[in-house]
Amino acid sequence: MRKSVAPLLAAASLVASAADAAPVAIPPILTGAPSAAQINARCDWFVKQSTVMRTALERSKAKPSVATTLGAYDKISELLSAGSGEAGFYRQVSPTAASRGAGEKCEVRIASEQTKLSLSRPIYEHLKAIPAPADAPTKLYLSRILSAFERAGIALDAAGRAKAQALSDEVSNLGTTFEANIPKGQKTITATVAELDGVPQDFIAAHKPGPDGKITLTTNSTDYVPVMSYAKSSALRERFYRAYNMRAYPENDPVLRDMINKRGELAQLVGRPDYATLNFEDRMLNTPDKVQALLDDMASAAKPAGERDYAKKLAMLQTLQPGATKLNPWDSGYVSNLVQKQSYGYDRQEARKYFTYSKVRDGILKLTEDLFGVDIRPWKTPKWDPLAESYQFYDHGKLIGRIYFDAHPRDGKYEHANAIPLRYGVGSTIPVGVLVFNVPNGLMEHSDVVTFLHEYGHLLHHIFGGQKQRWAGQSSFSTEWDFVEAPSQMLENWVYDYDTLKQFGVDAAGNPIPRDLVEKMNRARYFDLGMGDMRQLGLSNIALQYYLRPAPADLGAAAHEYDAKYDLLPPAPGTQFQDSFPHLAGYGAAYYTYRWSVVIADDLFTEFQKNGLHDRATAARYRRLVLQPGGSKPAAELVSDFLGRPISLDAYKAKLAKDQ
Repeated sequence: MRKSVAPLLAAASLVASAADAAPVAIPPILTGAPSAAQINARCDWFVKQSTVMRTALERSKAKPSVATTLGAYDKISELLSAGSGEAGFYRQVSPTAASRGAGEKCEVRIASEQTKLSLSRPIYEHLKAIPAPADAPTKLYLSRILSAFERAGIALDAAGRAKAQALSDEVSNLGTTFEANIPKGQKTITATVAELDGVPQDFIAAHKPGPDGKITLTTNSTDYVPVMSYAKSSALRERFYRAYNMRAYPENDPVLRDMINKRGELAQLVGRPDYATLNFEDRMLNTPDKVQALLDDMASAAKPAGERDYAKKLAMLQTLQPGATKLNPWDSGYVSNLVQKQSYGYDRQEARKYFTYSKVRDGILKLTEDLFGVDIRPWKTPKWDPLAESYQFYDHGKLIGRIYFDAHPRDGKYEHANAIPLRYGVGSTIPVGVLVFNVPNGLMEHSDVVTFLHEYGHLLHHIFGGQKQRWAGQSSFSTEWDFVEAPSQMLENWVYDYDTLKQFGVDAAGNPIPRDLVEKMNRARYFDLGMGDMRQLGLSNIALQYYLRPAPADLGAAAHEYDAKYDLLPPAPGTQFQDSFPHLAGYGAAYYTYRWSVVIADDLFTEFQKNGLHDRATAARYRRLVLQPGGSKPAAELVSDFLGRPISLDAYKAKLAKDQ
């Protein structure tokens, strides 16, 4: 076994043990496929160091102040955030099951240390005794920290705090297990070449039949999406759909039930009626009633468009299946493509010829350079997989950030897409992050391009929000959590722009994507948006309702019931999709975040629509007013600073009307 080399990813992060202790450096991130033993040793270091730092701050005799007390707390928080990011990184991308398991266990250990910090009465008292800070960002930061202590249960007696610690540890363990079970619970089906009629030829060529003449398909998105989009066989699509919506079942059912109940028990322990109430207290929409009102308001806007979408798709299905009276979920994507092709002239298979991963990647990096005036260069550094990539960001010659891409699926890897902060930009520390996603290493769907740019947008926020920050706790996208998706969702608009797409949308012969194809794409863009949004509102309601009460006896039946309040095409009866809904762990009750962020994103985008998508002055103002502040201002102020007014649903409603 080759011994991995651990490069130093950023200038050493100096972490003070306490107000009166010498600083220590956070060691380099292990990126060269570390062993389980190396990950365990790294985790031991984080836990030991955080214990030393926490104990020192608890025992500190220094007079509480911003510079000493808050400074020491922020360094502990920075250390634990770095440890948490690393642990999740190892769990999601490590090439061996043992290393992924070590990362999974480390996530739980780090989360326990974070809970210990949030339940330390001496540290809370030290922080409370700090005189009111003069500057607004520090005042906001201290206020948010004290509120977090109170939500964690700091007012409880010693026995109550011990109970809160135990419950938090259980929830962390359950959440990590729930997420890890999803890639472990991948399903497979087999299909003949004849059954795959309609699927792109490059997909068929990449999937060789076995000795029995059948092709094995996995429920990974790189197999699932092309088959569900293009395979003419409804029977095959149904079989694949049912397999996909049974991932991690039944393994995750008891895990999810315990997670819901333990979170509810924790909420009641700290004086809240339910977990959703506790979960939302530090959000822009800070009560379940406000979230429910948002879902209802958005449904009122989206439902008429969704009903039009449904009618168009059913009419198309009836040309294939005379006498059909309703859509089935496994037919929806396929007939949606046919409607786009016949009614709007847009052929997704024609478009995908212009989106090759390497060119898309280069184009997205070039878009960043053109919009924000930065310079992005390849970065030679050890990595955990031969296909992983790394880059460095420079601004006027100064290094400002480092990123990794892990873009392609492989066995055991995290199946969805997310951006993980590994180091936070504060002081002289350079922000570092990794984008973990799963797209083909070749031709991509346009929807894959959208996902790529969306998740990459989180890394931009992480880097640009990691400059000139005094506090690690306000670096990156450390805003209210229901704002964090908005910048990424706004960025998606650029891959519908011809002037952007022509830079990297090139076919095998070197021909750029035709303007008329992009125009057709945009005409078709708003079809199915209403149904899609109603589906997302259904998922948001599942998360909300699960966490307003104890876990129901039948989680699957309840998920179907909660979804049906909004979803115009509910999942097929008998499917257990709740067990592979990863956001139920990480986002808790707050999956609505994606819907609220769409409203904000559409509103933010109006400035670019007015001034031009490639207007550098608007991009610079957006970077300065929305991204660069990180969490140093309330998110509503970031939006109003950029727009000159409060958030409005008008742009979202106008978008839904575009397909009329």
